[in-house]
Amino acid sequence: MTIDKRQLPALPGQIPDFTPVPRGRQRHDGWTEDRQRRFIEALSVTGSVKAAAHRVNMTPEGAYLLRRRPEAGEFRAAWEAALALGVQQLEDIALERALHGTEVPVYSYGKLVGSRIKHNDRLLMFMLKNRAPTRFNAQGQVTARGNSIGNPGYATELSRLKKQWRKEWEAEQVAAARKRSDDAARSINAKLEAMRQRRLEVMSPRTLRLYEAYCRSEQLDEENARRRED
Repeated sequence: MTIDKRQLPALPGQIPDFTPVPRGRQRHDGWTEDRQRRFIEALSVTGSVKAAAHRVNMTPEGAYLLRRRPEAGEFRAAWEAALALGVQQLEDIALERALHGTEVPVYSYGKLVGSRIKHNDRLLMFMLKNRAPTRFNAQGQVTARGNSIGNPGYATELSRLKKQWRKEWEAEQVAAARKRSDDAARSINAKLEAMRQRRLEVMSPRTLRLYEAYCRSEQLDEENARRRED
């Protein structure tokens, strides 16, 4: 199994729209409005201020200076929303690796002969500690690590938690994929409707009458076809 490392851009509404921080001098290599928006977008994907700044050819120090400006209130709000979204994506990737493992190559005498799945129980324990601290600590798995070695009860509990978190993670992925699909369908339908309206606006009265007659005829054909099927 290969882990999908692609990071998705923010969906509409996940990051609040904001007015870029006004700049006294508009420099092409400075924090232009376009560069501020691209920085926020990159931050929502990477979850890292340094990585996002480098993506727009700026420094993280400059980003923090921009954030501190008195008129940067909307920029700061967008920053926090984008950072939270980026960190969530990183957490999802870590949880996926903890549940499913990662594919690593296998070499023999310097030649690639295949691959195997490597599981990281330390990563899983870290995710459980941070996502379900009360439930996980109640079993003594975090604070009494030395006593858990060779303990059959520990292995059983860890296996149960793996299965439970795998189901929860898979359900979250299905719901997220369905939402992305629905959002994409709505966006495409809106664009098609806008294109149709623009087309109608440029039609001559004669062409518009013919088009409306065609639509009515097509609708009658569909209704007759349904009656024949019934």
